[in-house]
Amino acid sequence: MKVSRPRFAIYLGVYLFCFVALSPYGIADQHATDSAVSYHSQVVPLLKRSCQGCHHPGDPNGDLIVTSYADLKRGGMAGDAIVPGEPDESLLIELISGDEPAMPQNQEPLSTEEVELFRRWILEGAHDDTPDEVDDMDEGNHPIYTVPPVVTALAYSPDGSTLAVSGFREILLYDTTNFELKARLVGKAHRIESLMYTADGKILGMAGGSPAQFGEVQLWDTATNSLIKAIRSSYDTVYGLSFSPDASRVAFGCSDQTVRVLSVEGEKELIKFDNHSDWVFGTVFSTDGSHFVSAGRDTALKLVEVDTGSFVDDINSSNKGYGEINTIARHPTEDWVLNGGEDRIPRLYKIFREIRRDVGNTDFNLIQAYEAQSGTIEGVAFSADGSQFATGSGGGEARIYNTEDGTRLASMQGDAVGVFSVSFHPNGTQLATGGFDGKIRIFDTATGKLLNAFMSVPIEPAGSEDVALVVTGMT
Repeated sequence: MKVSRPRFAIYLGVYLFCFVALSPYGIADQHATDSAVSYHSQVVPLLKRSCQGCHHPGDPNGDLIVTSYADLKRGGMAGDAIVPGEPDESLLIELISGDEPAMPQNQEPLSTEEVELFRRWILEGAHDDTPDEVDDMDEGNHPIYTVPPVVTALAYSPDGSTLAVSGFREILLYDTTNFELKARLVGKAHRIESLMYTADGKILGMAGGSPAQFGEVQLWDTATNSLIKAIRSSYDTVYGLSFSPDASRVAFGCSDQTVRVLSVEGEKELIKFDNHSDWVFGTVFSTDGSHFVSAGRDTALKLVEVDTGSFVDDINSSNKGYGEINTIARHPTEDWVLNGGEDRIPRLYKIFREIRRDVGNTDFNLIQAYEAQSGTIEGVAFSADGSQFATGSGGGEARIYNTEDGTRLASMQGDAVGVFSVSFHPNGTQLATGGFDGKIRIFDTATGKLLNAFMSVPIEPAGSEDVALVVTGMT
């Protein structure tokens, strides 16, 4: 399972039918003084620039959220943010006005012209003129890439016939016999952060989303390559998807410091676990599905009971200064979890504690700490039988180890900047890697020899602008 970090962002140039300038001054020049103020093109840019940092769903200062019209109109603890037709009764005007305005905090105050724009909008009725979403992307109209996107997630199907690869707004499926592209699964989410098949291979799951807009879990029918469900949760991209052993539940981590567990059948949110203190990048279920483990920036591996959502234990000693955890994977047959992250050392832990915690918070659940990697660990994966595991690092290297004794079995140079995702073929003979340069590399696990390398997406010449979207850049 792969968990990617928001610092590896994909910058995308998108050719649109129209361009909306974000400068309020430029916008103001386009409207005569007697024209109605536009919420969508004039107010929203100001809210994004000056207000959303402190008033979004993950951190709603004063219970006020401004990331959507509905939330803004709802107001916060101190009252109605906007009262249509009555700017002097609207809390928003009070907060941004005066000699020493209370908002925005720790930023330059809004100009007189910007405050007046808000006042006019409210006086005119505070109408929401956000246009309906127009989306030309569908099964027959895919993104056109002039350069490859960063590969953030990979997954082999359980039968080994297919390699699923992350793209921009799509999952690309490659035939593992000749590595030819055989299907493209296009969805709404811009970022693909995690890919995982159910044990029976009937469903391919994706966790991702569109930054600062929504998080989304997609479930795809592998027999027909059709979308079964797209479930939105949280206000931002989500990470680290995992299925329960019976595929009835799906878990994922969020940037609002929570873990969500959903029912696959009914799409109901069963658990919202909020015991983490920072972004959550990984989840795994125990072998019997009774518990899950989550991990992220707060350095903690947390054990939670699935049926009740009750916090059980901190599996690791997170006060040891190991740094943030970027990625985790569970052993295929044992209740062991492998994690890696900032301090470059892969660690294997027992999920369930066998020795009572002592005053010194000793790392009793630790089975083994392996050798340090060449860079921050971005991806880990077990072979199908659990005898080996692989790492991908920010140093651009992938390595394979013997799980039992920690012997390094192979070292492979992948991307020059970073390997963000690794996945074993089910038969254990090959390892797929993906990273910054957008290439997929297939290595022989016994020798470390490069067997194949190809671009993760079809690349078109620059100037292919005859479709809805062109991907032109990455970082």
